[in-house]
Amino acid sequence: MEPIRQPKIAEAIADHIEKLVLQGVLRPGERLTPERELAEKLDVSRPSLRDAIERLVDRGLLTRSKTGTFVAEFLTPLLKPLASLMENNVEVTEDYFEFREMMEPQAARYAALRASEVDREAIEACIARMKEAHALEDPEQEAQADVDLHLLIYDAAHNAVLLHFMRALVELLRNNIFYSRQQLYQRRSVRPQLLAQHLAIAEAVLSGDAESAERAAAEHVRFTYENVKAIRRDSLRLQASLLRVDREDYVAR
Repeated sequence: MEPIRQPKIAEAIADHIEKLVLQGVLRPGERLTPERELAEKLDVSRPSLRDAIERLVDRGLLTRSKTGTFVAEFLTPLLKPLASLMENNVEVTEDYFEFREMMEPQAARYAALRASEVDREAIEACIARMKEAHALEDPEQEAQADVDLHLLIYDAAHNAVLLHFMRALVELLRNNIFYSRQQLYQRRSVRPQLLAQHLAIAEAVLSGDAESAERAAAEHVRFTYENVKAIRRDSLRLQASLLRVDREDYVAR
């Protein structure tokens, strides 16, 4: 029989950091703590940490540069061509919301069942920021709090596949691939309803009410899509009106 061998410390460190990436603790694009500080926090030697980082660089999970060590943007090779395919495509936007209508209610349901105390505190803090931005009538801050809340719901669902896939879609949304959240928040009649919906989702998750969380998330996605369609209809009507105003540019005098 071969002797049982203890794993090398560098491999154990690499496994630990890899787990942090998998669980979404370390996120693509984030820079790691400087090597000396990180070695102290993990209570390991710098050579062992350096070896672990090199292993993760080889696996494609970390990158190194003159400015430090970063979590790799490992979804970028998929996202860039996907973004170019989907940008300004009305049919894809409809597919996007249909997909969200499948995923968001389940994410909220899992979050209600699985959220830790840390998850709940983060959600409560986010809701406080959302209320503050709403009171200030700041569409940009309110839209950002909207994104953050959805990300926290994905975190609280404690499903690694769901977390990484939905984070990838959120990054596309940040670049207005499907629609503009800020544009949505500029509709004064919509803002109070969005706030109420987000509060309903958060409160259901915080109270552990899975059924209510699932239902509130589904209603929110449907409401958002209806308003995105309304924004597009209004935009097309405005474009038509402007063309009529400028019709003289196209007609011989």
